[in-house]
Amino acid sequence: QVQLVESGGGLVQAGGSLRLSCAASGRTFSSYAMGWFRQAPGKEREFVAAVSRSGSTIDYADSVKGRFTISRDNAKNTGYLQMDSLKPEDTAVYYCTADRLSIRAVVAGTGDYWGQGTQVTVSS
Repeated sequence: QVQLVESGGGLVQAGGSLRLSCAASGRTFSSYAMGWFRQAPGKEREFVAAVSRSGSTIDYADSVKGRFTISRDNAKNTGYLQMDSLKPEDTAVYYCTADRLSIRAVVAGTGDYWGQGTQVTVSS
């Protein structure tokens, strides 16, 4: 079992930045690919970014490319999502997810584990 806890959400003005963290416990974090999804009110959960176990492979949704950066620190059992140039349409609950098999499962939204989410609100 892996427990994932997100933090770092909040209220920010358009153009601002936030850094989300995903703290993992229970198993060796480096054994899991991880990533981020988000869900806005009235919309389906959507893929944001993912990183492989070693950090060598990264994938982003087109909507966040060039603005968001995913990273991980396996020594700290923590993953990160740096969000810059935020837009009102980035407003959503952001979820961390992890999968013990592959980054592809993370991107597909079929990861084994999910956090409870952290709210990000971007004002115009």
